[in-house]
Amino acid sequence: MKAFLLAGGLGERLRPLTLQIPKCLVPIRGVPLLEIWLRLCERHCIDEVLLNVVQHPERVQAFLDSRPPGRTRVHLVREGRPAGTAGTVLANRAFVAGDESFWVIYSDNLTNMALDRMLAFHRGHDGPLTMGLFRASDPCAAGIAGLDEAGRIVDFEEKPPRPRSDLGNAGIYVVRQPVLDLIPSGRPLVDFGHDVLPGLIGKMYGYRIPEYYVDIGTPAALARAEAEWGSPHAGDFADPEVSRRGETTE
Repeated sequence: MKAFLLAGGLGERLRPLTLQIPKCLVPIRGVPLLEIWLRLCERHCIDEVLLNVVQHPERVQAFLDSRPPGRTRVHLVREGRPAGTAGTVLANRAFVAGDESFWVIYSDNLTNMALDRMLAFHRGHDGPLTMGLFRASDPCAAGIAGLDEAGRIVDFEEKPPRPRSDLGNAGIYVVRQPVLDLIPSGRPLVDFGHDVLPGLIGKMYGYRIPEYYVDIGTPAALARAEAEWGSPHAGDFADPEVSRRGETTE
């Protein structure tokens, strides 16, 4: 199976840190976030990853060159400017040509979720997309979904002023091919949250992520992740191998 691992953001909320390092290489206990994601992909039989970057592509390439060979092959795509989460997927749709389903993952999240469980849930319905969901502590700052009893998303709003739920969009999707034809073309910036997902209300499904999950997009969230990853708070969801490696490289 293949995955788009999206890392094309500018990391503006994490400046000045991201003036020197791309957000995907921000360390969590000494281990780059991208390393954690690639290990998760390898563990869950994702054979190929398309990784897009805008800032510091040479740093990302050097990191990839330094990794020992793994089961997951990485294709690095250098973008001159951000294309948006959906824009990158549309521009590289040939990467998943012929695949019934594929992953779309926002790389600025820290999790050790069981991807295989979400994939099994996806295969149990015929909807066009499965959205990973987490409990948002600030629902006004996330895309918020409402579910029916079958797990179908019957309501979705990006950063609602009056949230009707606390189920946030985790930026982890399993997508079927027909969704590609619904992504608007000819725009410089196309986003899943604003431009694609609202059109799938009543058709797509939501999967509640029970494991550890945090978006590291702000300094406060990054500090929280640094404190919690590999700790009892994260429980069995933090990869002990990754945590041990981080402790020895700090």
